[in-house]
This record gives sequence, structure tokens and C-alpha cells, in this order.
Amino acid sequence: MKNQPYILIELANTHGGDLTYLHDLIRAFDSYQGSFGMKFQPLSPETLATPDFEWYKVYQDLYFTPNQWRETLELAKETKDIWLDLFDAYGVQILRENLPNIHGIKFQSSVLFNTELMELLSSLDLSHCQLIVNIAAQEIEQIKERISYVQETLQPKEIWVEIGFQSYPTELQDSGLSKIHTLRETFTNPIVFADHLDGTSDDALYIPLFALHQGVNVIEKHVMLGDRETKYDHFSSLTPERFALMMEKINAYQQAYTQPFINEREQNYLAKTLMIPVAKNVLNAGDLVHPHSDLFFRRSGKPGLTLPEIQAIQKEFKVLTSDKKPYDTLQTSDFRRAKIGVIVACRMKSSRLKEKAILPIGELSSVAFCLKHALQFKHIDHVVLATSSLEQDAALEEEKFAAEVVFFQGDPEDVMARYISACDELKLDVVVRVTADMPFIDNEICEFLLNEHFTSGADYTVGKDSAVGVNLEIFNVSVLKRIKSHFPSAELSEYMTWYFQNNPEHVKIHKVDLPEIFIRPYRLTLDYEEDLTMFNHIHSHFISQNKPDYNLRDVIAYLDQHPEIAAINGNLTLRYKTDQSLIDLLNEKTKIQ
Repeated sequence: MKNQPYILIELANTHGGDLTYLHDLIRAFDSYQGSFGMKFQPLSPETLATPDFEWYKVYQDLYFTPNQWRETLELAKETKDIWLDLFDAYGVQILRENLPNIHGIKFQSSVLFNTELMELLSSLDLSHCQLIVNIAAQEIEQIKERISYVQETLQPKEIWVEIGFQSYPTELQDSGLSKIHTLRETFTNPIVFADHLDGTSDDALYIPLFALHQGVNVIEKHVMLGDRETKYDHFSSLTPERFALMMEKINAYQQAYTQPFINEREQNYLAKTLMIPVAKNVLNAGDLVHPHSDLFFRRSGKPGLTLPEIQAIQKEFKVLTSDKKPYDTLQTSDFRRAKIGVIVACRMKSSRLKEKAILPIGELSSVAFCLKHALQFKHIDHVVLATSSLEQDAALEEEKFAAEVVFFQGDPEDVMARYISACDELKLDVVVRVTADMPFIDNEICEFLLNEHFTSGADYTVGKDSAVGVNLEIFNVSVLKRIKSHFPSAELSEYMTWYFQNNPEHVKIHKVDLPEIFIRPYRLTLDYEEDLTMFNHIHSHFISQNKPDYNLRDVIAYLDQHPEIAAINGNLTLRYKTDQSLIDLLNEKTKIQ
């Protein structure tokens, strides 16, 4: 209610077809100027109803000629914005003939699906017009659909959403006050409130105040003359005297609402009583702060960030810069930009497809193909090719694709130890885990998961499902070290996923739905000759199309269109998903006891 509300004066059919009454009613409200509109209902019985309809004869009484409407609208425009309530083709005719003078139009809920009306209106330029859509008895999803349809079809200047319907009598509980909050939460459109209560009741004067207090932008009120008989629409109409009383109330409350939103006394009160996030347990340098697992809220004698401030900082890819004790608050200085690395694990040893790391996909080895795509990842400080210290793996240094790729040799069996050594050497905080048999990794998935990881404050983030060979894992180096402390010799740690996902009591796991485009049954990992054959089919296709920099979306689109190519390796399975003895062994060896 802080901003001046717009008042829409609805004349409706109180005139009963009497042009003198209508013009006298317009003049009775001449003094209200500025944020005021006046609304009329031009209609014709022939285009509004069939002769057997019970109100047909009434519509005949209410009819004014186009010349009478032109005269009426010109009179009203001297002091008000002009609005038309449209029901039928005749109303569109009056709109067309007076279009430069029309400020806005309104659709009752009963005409929202009137395609005849919409088609007629679609030929008019309504770009200068406001448009009110009444949503009586419409569900939220239907309202969204109609707003979208009307916007696209008619392209008005703006759409306002109106609450209210007319019944005799319209009870207080039917006024629509209960809809305001939901509409404000769901839509950004201005909200119009038309209560239709008994015009002689106190409620009719005060309900606009409640509506404005709840955030309504526009009040619509029916009016009538008080010095003569009003045949139609009199029930919910205010006389000029009662309308003046309503405006007096609105203006008085408007004055009260112009005070500052927050005053100094409020600020002092909040500063003394605010419960802010404090550490629930020890937080280590390099950790992210998880809002549920790591924090509780207390009044503290120390200054500290609020939860939204902490989350906003972490969205900037920041981690804790030092350890925090229980009950410590968090400051901006407690965070620094995380150092993020992509670690691509690779060995020359491979049982199912010999030396698969150096087998060619086009002109590149499969590992170089993978590294090429890893180098396209954004927000990354280092791309690491991590192999073993065995002599046979030293040759992989020739396959690192670009000089900026860090070549690292570590523990030949304990992959977890190898990762930790690489992280320590490069001072990494967060790792994007990749295996070299994933040639089609893609920046879009990496960016998506990194944003999810830092936003959630997780230890470990992974997509729930995807085409095989394109999903990524994001984890904090601090949690990798905590897990490793339980496994002096991490057997089978080439299956590192299990060490994270098998220990939810120790790891804050965040599994997320990837964009639907990446959820496919395709196999894009290199383990068998059939995989290599399919990959080269894919690569050859894009080279022939002169598109060497194709991405994962391109690959998936190609496989969607060429199921015979996807079928080349479609019958192959993943051992760790189908070999029960291996699954049992992994469950045994990777679980923290």
C-alpha cells in the first residue's frame, strides 16, 4: 500500500440503458483525477446471447448505439482513464472505433476461452492498452496458461490479474482475500481486487484496506447514483457519498504506509536478538559449509554472516580458508576462492581392451581426446593426467595433448593415495574426477555440477543418471583425506565412487538430476573394441560435416538420429553394475567400519 493505488470505477449496468443516468453518474465522479480509471460494458444482445437466454431482454434494454458510446467515452475521458469490459463482437467494435481513447480492457473469467473474441481482438494494435484478466474459478496452472496465451495473442502493454466475482449476495468469505498471497507468490503481474460486497455494509468500505495491505495494486468498485432508482448492479455499488468515504479511508491509511520500512529502533532490536549461524562441529580448511549438517543458529556475542550471505559466498566457488571450532561464527574473511582441478586417472594396463588409453579416436589417442575436452571446462585451475609411477605408464606423458596439462605419477595401486598426492602438490581444494576412458566429457555437465556442489555445501556431488561415460564426480579434497584416513591401503580405489557413496554417515552426498538431454541409454565409455568402433563412427561423422569442435549435445543428437550407431556397443554392460561378486567385494572393502 506504500505506492498510490489505482482505483477503477466500474459503472457496469447501473444505468439500466438510461443515457442520462450514465452521463450524470460520470459527472458525479469528476473530482477524482489522477490514478483513476472508469470502466464501461458495451454489449449487444445479438452478439452476447441467444434469444432464449433469460437475460436477453435485459441486454436489449442495456444497449447503446456506437454514437452514444462515443459521446459517453469522450465525456469520461475528460477526467479518467477509459476501460472497456469486453464480452462480445459488439464490444470489440466499440473498442476499435474508440481505440486511441482506450486505456485498458478487461476480460471476465467467463470469456477467457472465447476464441471468437480473441480472434477479433488479435487484429487490433493493443500495445498501448493495459489488460485485466479476471481469474474467478481458475486454477493456478490455468491462469498461467491464459496469461501466456493472451500475452502472445494480443500483446498488450501489461496484464493485470483480477480477483473477484459477482453473486447476489457476495459474501465476505467469497471476496477473494485468501487468493492474494498465492497470486503475489506466483505472479509478478499487478493484482486487481474487486470485492462485490453489499455496498451499504461497512465491509464494503474496509475490505479495500485489507486488500491493499496484502499487496493489491488496484481496487475496482461498482458505483451508482444515490438520488434515483438503480435497476441493475446496485447490490455491490457505492453511492458517490460512500465512495468518498472509502477514498477517505484509503488516503488516511496511505499516509500511515508512507513511513520508512525499517527504522533505527527495529535495527537495534534485531542486532541484539538475531540468531545467526554458528559452527555445529569442527569445520576444516578447504571444507564447504552445509546449512543443515554444519550449522545451527544461536544468539552470539560475536559478529557473523547470515545463512544467505554464507550461501552467496559459496556460490562464488569459495571454501573455508581455516579451521573453525564449534560455536564459531563465520566471517567473509573465513572464505577464499577454491582451487579446483580436473584429475584424469589413467593407466596403460587394461584387461578388456589392451592399451586403450592410446588407441585412436580420429587423430588423437583416447586419453588425449578426453584431456582435450577437460581443458574446455570453465572455473578450473589445473587439468591433471594422473597415472602410476610404473615405468610403462611414463609413456603417457606423450599423450597429454597440451603443455598446460599437468602430468603426475603416483601410487600404482592405491588410486586414492595417488589423487591425494596430486592434490597436495597442486594445493587443490576441489576435484572433478574423470577417468581416461570417458572421451566425451563436457563442460556443460561440469559447470552444472560445480554450481550444485558449491550451492549445496556438499562434500561430494554427482548426477543421478546419465549416458554411461559422461557423468562427473565433484568432491572436496578434505573429505577425500578423511575417508583415506580410514583406509591405510585403499584396495580397489580405482572404484573411488564406492568410497564416497557407501559412507553417507561420513560424507555429505548431493545427488542431482542432470539436464534431461544427458539422460540417455547410450554407452560412451571405452572398454571394448565395439566402443572404439562406435566412437570413430561418431568422430568421422562430425569431421565429414566440418565440425571438429562438436560437443556432447551434438553426440547425443547424432545417436538419437542414428540408433544403428548406438547399437554397435548397446549390448555391453558395466561390470561393477552386473558382477555380483564384485559388487559384494566393493561393499565389503569400501565401507567405513
